[in-house]
Amino acid sequence: MNTNQSHLLERFLRYSSIPSQSKEGVDIVPSTEGQWELARLLESEIRELGMDDIHLSENCVLTAHLKGNKDLPKIGWICHLDTADIALSPVVHPVLVENYQGEDIQQEEGRKITLETNPELKKHIGKDILFSDGTSVLGADDKAAISIVMEALSILSKDKSIPHGDIYVAFTPDEEVGLKGAKALDLSLFPVDWAYTIDCQEKGEVVWETFNAGKATIKIEGISAHPMSSKGVLVNPIIMAHDIISLLPSRERPEYTEGKEGFIWVKKIQGDSSKAELSILIRDHNGDKYKEKKDIITKAVETVQKNNPRGKISLHIEDTYSNLIASMTEENKVAVDNLRAALKANNIEEKPMAMRGGTDGSFISTKGIFVPNYFTGASNFHSTAEFWPLEDGEASFLVTLHLMTGGKY
Repeated sequence: MNTNQSHLLERFLRYSSIPSQSKEGVDIVPSTEGQWELARLLESEIRELGMDDIHLSENCVLTAHLKGNKDLPKIGWICHLDTADIALSPVVHPVLVENYQGEDIQQEEGRKITLETNPELKKHIGKDILFSDGTSVLGADDKAAISIVMEALSILSKDKSIPHGDIYVAFTPDEEVGLKGAKALDLSLFPVDWAYTIDCQEKGEVVWETFNAGKATIKIEGISAHPMSSKGVLVNPIIMAHDIISLLPSRERPEYTEGKEGFIWVKKIQGDSSKAELSILIRDHNGDKYKEKKDIITKAVETVQKNNPRGKISLHIEDTYSNLIASMTEENKVAVDNLRAALKANNIEEKPMAMRGGTDGSFISTKGIFVPNYFTGASNFHSTAEFWPLEDGEASFLVTLHLMTGGKY
């Protein structure tokens, strides 16, 4: 393990020791106290680096500015404070395996990681790798990114001879539950020409296309009645919910789609004899097809309402984020050009992908700032099988320094 990897490991262990899972369905931002704790730690570290314009907002969005010493474009980095809540322990216990040789990784709760279930590990034999202990996610999404950005800022802050332009950072809460932190970011504190997120997986992955995304919430009010006198009276909201689902295209579900194919995902249903509620996620890379999916849901609701006039259905569709590429212009596509140049300079094979998901940048892009995404070096986000080869984390770190310094580092 070299010095860069050692420093990244030290930072990651420090940040991951703070439980910061976000929580779905909480009205306040951030949704958990741990995100405040991590933000305050980062704020103190940023102050020690001597950065300017440090601001921690009432919604736990931390922003700061490293003043440039060279006339270069103003660039930003956005990292999210929260880790995914997958109903496991919020406490993370990373396990470092040095000089991994392909052996089974025994985890808690009877789990294990093997080459058979994770064949991508074959290319990491001989490397030092951080694994989850099986009781939680590892949290490389996105604490690997936080470690990478903070270590790069530390180097530039301490060595004034390294040329760089103005660099802005934003650490946001609740990315995993609707990009809520990005939506609370005061862009006047983030005046960049373009920005980056470090929020995808394998070494070399680069993203400038994501889904267009929305959420449909359908609330149904029926009429309850006792079975002995329900004929002509009962209006069953659960059956109405079922009828709506039956009108959605059966082959446009996540389990049947891949690549740039979009989907309609009935993610949650709850109800009783009086009320029911559906939560539906809508995704498509293509803007026209995304609109078509919203129209399909609207027409399904209208049909079921017409067939059940004594029931009451309300539909609310909210756009969550847009495809990154919609904000790419002739002027700002240099962000991608520079990213590809940074990969080439570090002998990293480029793996462009249209991401089946989104990042904080997917929302920020709707505000006119182009925010491509690149790799952390980790694998198996949002699972107990998550792992982070430190050598690949270092590769992301070197790409970050190249971007921050205009290729001068």
